[in-house]
Amino acid sequence: MSEHVLVTGGAGFIGSHLVDSLVSGGHTVRVLDTLDEQVHGGKKPDYLNPGAEYIIGDVCEPDDVRASLGGVSVVFHFASAVGVGQSMYRIGHYVRSNSLGTAVLMNEIVNRETDVRKVIVASSMATYGEGAYSCDRCGTVRPPLRGKEQMRLKQWEPVCPSCGGACRPIPTPEDAQQHPNSVYALGKRDQEHMVLMLGRTYGFGATALRFFNVYGPRQSLSNPYTGVCAIFSSRIKNGNPVVIFEDGLQTRDFISVHDVVRANLLCMERPEANGKVFNVGSGTPVTIKEIASTLAELYGSDVRPRITEEFRKGDVRHCYADMSRIRSLGFEPSIGLADGMRDLVGWGADVEAKDGFDQAERELEEKGLI
Repeated sequence: MSEHVLVTGGAGFIGSHLVDSLVSGGHTVRVLDTLDEQVHGGKKPDYLNPGAEYIIGDVCEPDDVRASLGGVSVVFHFASAVGVGQSMYRIGHYVRSNSLGTAVLMNEIVNRETDVRKVIVASSMATYGEGAYSCDRCGTVRPPLRGKEQMRLKQWEPVCPSCGGACRPIPTPEDAQQHPNSVYALGKRDQEHMVLMLGRTYGFGATALRFFNVYGPRQSLSNPYTGVCAIFSSRIKNGNPVVIFEDGLQTRDFISVHDVVRANLLCMERPEANGKVFNVGSGTPVTIKEIASTLAELYGSDVRPRITEEFRKGDVRHCYADMSRIRSLGFEPSIGLADGMRDLVGWGADVEAKDGFDQAERELEEKGLI
């Protein structure tokens, strides 16, 4: 069935790929996006799909939101400020963009006559904090953030919070308690809880998707606050060493943007997704050191990474997705890490990349976050 769809943040990395798929699927698509300076450099991206309608506006402004919702039946809410470390000192900006922006959008949906029957909101694995672990004595446990003294001693692995013994990472399920440890993560939790709560109250379909580490073409290579693959790509393209904190053996769950789009479309089409939260990842942990070496090889760079053995406050050691729930809808990631990285590098080879990592690192140091 053809839908009239609004994608907030639809000029961005993930949103623009979703717009492409929606347009090719025969849907009527409208985009609301601010074209944020930090992401787009003040320019309209050349990849915007001409088959969609674009409103350059702010999700925090009721008039802009109201103009965007006319005739819309499905909303994908992707508009947000992205950056874990930066959110800890640009607090007002992140709360406005993420929490307030969602409040304004939902206020317009529930207080005005609209055709909206489904809202899908982009959340994040960052809401979990440290991932799930298993202790041989205590079973499944959720260690707290590692403390300053532990990090000073370079004891990188979390320990069981009950017995103090060793524990090993396991997939993190959606019903794991959320422990946001950044303003960004807190805002993402606000977004998903607000949308799901209002969906239950007013009877429209509401789904929250917790994205893990999404990578692929169109991820800004000049935004030093974005995902690790883009930051590493920018460093490599500029002939600078990739900077890796701790020992490089911390793990994350990486998923291609193309698979993320498939998950979103599936949740739009399936009524069983209403009222639920889904992890969207690969279910496979990969070390940060491996990501750095893979990208360097694909870009043909012989610059070796710099492993600092320093620690950023708020960083988790391991977190990867339990994919059982979304697999029950029929979703399975289709793009392996090797193919996905080749896709990223093939696109990134000819894209301008301004390396702003050193400036971002200085800001973190000035704020006492490293």
